[in-house]
Amino acid sequence: MPRRKPPVPVSPLAQRDGIDPVHLKLPVDGAWRTVREFLVERLPVGPEVVDGLLAAGEVAGVDGELSADSAYAPGGHLWFHRPLAPEPRVPFPLRVLHRDAHLLVVDKPHFLATTPRGSHITETALARLRRDLGLPELAPAHRLDRLTAGLVLFTLRPADRGAYQRLFADKLVHKEYEAIAPYDPGLALPRTVRSRIVKDRGIIAAYEVPGEPNSESRIELVEHRTHGPGGPLARYRLLPRTGRTHQLRVHMNALGVPILGDPVYPVLTDPAPDDYARPLQLLARTLEFTDPLTGRAHRFESERTLQAWTDHEGWSTGPARS
Repeated sequence: MPRRKPPVPVSPLAQRDGIDPVHLKLPVDGAWRTVREFLVERLPVGPEVVDGLLAAGEVAGVDGELSADSAYAPGGHLWFHRPLAPEPRVPFPLRVLHRDAHLLVVDKPHFLATTPRGSHITETALARLRRDLGLPELAPAHRLDRLTAGLVLFTLRPADRGAYQRLFADKLVHKEYEAIAPYDPGLALPRTVRSRIVKDRGIIAAYEVPGEPNSESRIELVEHRTHGPGGPLARYRLLPRTGRTHQLRVHMNALGVPILGDPVYPVLTDPAPDDYARPLQLLARTLEFTDPLTGRAHRFESERTLQAWTDHEGWSTGPARS
């Protein structure tokens, strides 16, 4: 029977702006004399930043605050709050649709990342909710792309998170998405698309390759119009069976009907972080499942609409509407 890893000690540093401190496990074979020497060598910042953190009491071990001359302890733990660059505020509300003893379900706007990653740290759904609702243990049960709007499910207690994550991993959650994309009368729908999608580290775009499929999406046509602003457009229902990175966007692009506002497929563009025009017209519309802890049947529906269908001119020329 494999040995379990010992639990990580509780951090002596509280969250800041809804962000957990960074945790480091010190290498057992380390030859550093002090904590400062270790941090200067291992952190991708200058020595002056490390000295500033230590001088301000921003670095702590299990027994509390560490200083520049604190001895290096092989196998020990330390925590610190990394310096965060200012982030433009995403000017759209995050709507709470449901809250109970275990779950929080929110309706996320376009352009707001779900969890901290890359340059999006404090301006994320997780950080906002932790701050605004006073829920420091809040954690996501699944993921939703920054550019996609719609439903995200969070757990309130660490002990509950695994049960809800398993629902998604075991494909026990019915998910429906809505998308606005060009209308192609020659495209036979509904259809199920299966392909092998690859996402290389450090590369934004995922892509399809020959081989055993690892992704599956059902594409359905809800309604279409052949005239009007934006040309022939359609509203699609998308039902992913798997959850590869950018799966729905890759499959729609492969069918020749890329989702409106996509800055990656079919052509990679580089909009500014605070450019909120032409949001991706993809919405996580529905989540449906049986609660693994209470046995209750849940069905949640997003209250958002996709602007390109009802106001194409406003979507294409103005800032996002949320």
